[in-house]
Amino acid sequence: MRAAILLTAFLGLAACGGGLFESYRDQSVAISSQANFLPERYLGTWHEVARFPVPFERNCVGVTADYGQNSDGTISVFNTCRNADGSVRSTIKGKADIVGPGRLKVSFPSIPFVKSDYWVLWVDQDYRTAVVGAPNGQSGWILNRTPDISADRLQAAKDILGYNGYDLSRLEVLK
Repeated sequence: MRAAILLTAFLGLAACGGGLFESYRDQSVAISSQANFLPERYLGTWHEVARFPVPFERNCVGVTADYGQNSDGTISVFNTCRNADGSVRSTIKGKADIVGPGRLKVSFPSIPFVKSDYWVLWVDQDYRTAVVGAPNGQSGWILNRTPDISADRLQAAKDILGYNGYDLSRLEVLK
């Protein structure tokens, strides 16, 4: 329970752009989201295979994000953080509003009045690998449908982050 409360507090600070989070992106570089993004193909489970450090994921392994379709047209969000032994450390539920092509605003009921940018910068044509970031550069992830990712897919995802101004030297490749 304590971990969930701390996670909620950190997410709130992140969403507000608090000083707790640094930017991993050169904001003078234009950032773009995937123009032909299809939300219905994005639904399902994604495994985090690389990330920029954020306090709410400290000591998390095996992180997954599950997305579903809500009846009101929003996307349900269910994130799970695990301990090294595979047990669940914390979870958080929320929703995402689609605000543009590849652009979502994510909110969590436990963090009132806050919505965070979640931009899908790239997803391959088969929706197996995705790169997600935010204009403020305070977050960024490489997601894959399976926990393992091939070297060429990982490199393609890194290239997208670099193109969008991210400092790849700060990227944590998991496993």
